Amino acid sequence: MKLEYSELKDGIRLIRLEGRLDLNGTYSIEVQFVNRCAGDGVRVLVDLSEVSYVSSVGIPMLVNTAKSVVSRGGKMAFIRPQETVFKVLELVGIPQMIPIFDDLDAAIASLK
Repeated sequence: MKLEYSELKDGIRLIRLEGRLDLNGTYSIEVQFVNRCAGDGVRVLVDLSEVSYVSSVGIPMLVNTAKSVVSRGGKMAFIRPQETVFKVLELVGIPQMIPIFDDLDAAIASLK
């Protein structure tokens, strides 16, 4: 699993994940992912376009981190998940908690 971090204009954090969010993949990036989402009032976009698989270990990392972001006055959204990943996220009810977008501009607008 690979994690790339950058900042967009307006201080929005962009985290790009690549690989499989299975047991090994999740554990290899979890501390870095949580740290990149830390702080008060942060706005985070998580690009899932290069994530090919999400397991029952990866979902709690995403959900718990999003809950932490929101509890500290921030916002999180996911962008461009592959169809198979989107179906898993949808199956467990993620879109009701964390917005998912296909378009980067729409995702950015949702965080403002």
